[in-house]
Amino acid sequence: MTVGFISMAAVILLAFLRVPLGIALMTVSLAGLAYITSLTTALTLFPLTVSEAVLSYDLAVVPMFILMGNVISRTGIAQDLFRAAYAYLGSVRGGLSLATMVSCAGFGSVCGSSYATAATMAKVAYPSMRRYGYSDSLASATIAAGGTLGILIPPSIIMVIYGIITQTNTGDLFIAGVLPGLLGLTLYIAAILFVAWRRPEEAPKGARSSWAERHASLKGIWPFVFLFGLIIGGLYGKLFTATEAAGIGAGMSVIVSFLHGRLSLKVLRTVILETAYTSISLYVVLFGAMMLSKLLTMSGLSVGILDLVNSFGLTGFALIIAILVVFLVLGCVKDSLAIILIFVPLFAPVVAAQGFDLVWFGIIVVVVTEIALITPPVGMNVFVLKAVLPDVPVLRIFKRLVPFIAVDVIRLGLLVAFPAISLWLVSHL
Repeated sequence: MTVGFISMAAVILLAFLRVPLGIALMTVSLAGLAYITSLTTALTLFPLTVSEAVLSYDLAVVPMFILMGNVISRTGIAQDLFRAAYAYLGSVRGGLSLATMVSCAGFGSVCGSSYATAATMAKVAYPSMRRYGYSDSLASATIAAGGTLGILIPPSIIMVIYGIITQTNTGDLFIAGVLPGLLGLTLYIAAILFVAWRRPEEAPKGARSSWAERHASLKGIWPFVFLFGLIIGGLYGKLFTATEAAGIGAGMSVIVSFLHGRLSLKVLRTVILETAYTSISLYVVLFGAMMLSKLLTMSGLSVGILDLVNSFGLTGFALIIAILVVFLVLGCVKDSLAIILIFVPLFAPVVAAQGFDLVWFGIIVVVVTEIALITPPVGMNVFVLKAVLPDVPVLRIFKRLVPFIAVDVIRLGLLVAFPAISLWLVSHL
């Protein structure tokens, strides 16, 4: 247990020192396993773990969804989605922010990445909002908050990683994320309307589009509707697994983009290289997380944490609240991927031992990491935006994010208090 505790502390310290997370996880795990068993055993476990993961059917989800997201991002489908949303919502006060939020949810549903959603929509929506007189703080905060929907509305790379770590069915996680994702979108829309009502000068009305223009704008979003309907419809109908959905989505996104005349061989080459780089980076981190999970099991730290929880008398929802407080505090200083990879292997056995559904726990963990993406001082979505929009001060973005963070906390409370919001679709499908 002492070795397990020291290893956890070492991983957290190295992560704070900006050592690449995958390297930190692997190095510490190998050292801890070598101390507990032997160097030979540790060096034998490592290639076995890697080969098991590489040959895993479930892990094939990761590069396929990344490929689909990169194709969608590179071929301008996000611009068409925003244009259609603006045609219907632009004339309302705050309508451009509403259109941006809806577009973030739509793009995130086929992208699966919060950072990619925020970066793409910053290029697509921010110039339009500034051109129509929106304040830079509301415009950037809307994109930062909307980007978080990319890791909850399925398909989601973070959910895939959670499912792999906890051995939870990825398809069930995707289905469970739909209602919480729509709830988050609804509450974000309410936050925008509140800001537009309180500070109308920050969210002026846009030009009204005719019905002919609105109908014409819908022609460009058929690739998005087709891909979303194919993937989500197939998952809900149990026509194929999450891995098969990823393969179908990736393949069809390439075919549809070629038929749409937007994907050249040069762009496809760039997309494949980006997908390979991102996938390898994620794989390295996942391999390290799997090694850490073996270390925690062999050291007995997970059992020790459970005994400690029992000694404090924390049971039921009191335990869940205590864990969420830890995640929220950590989220203020670390990014969501690091939190899930380091702490989910530690807490998931404790939660399962208390009789909680790991699908439900996965949803609330993802929501907590969503909040972490936009909370100071290290809200990663904010810094992604800063890289794309260098002229917007970080403090100004964080200031206007307060209403979005407030409704996120409300959503988290509802999901904890009413697990049926997450599990109703799973139980009925």
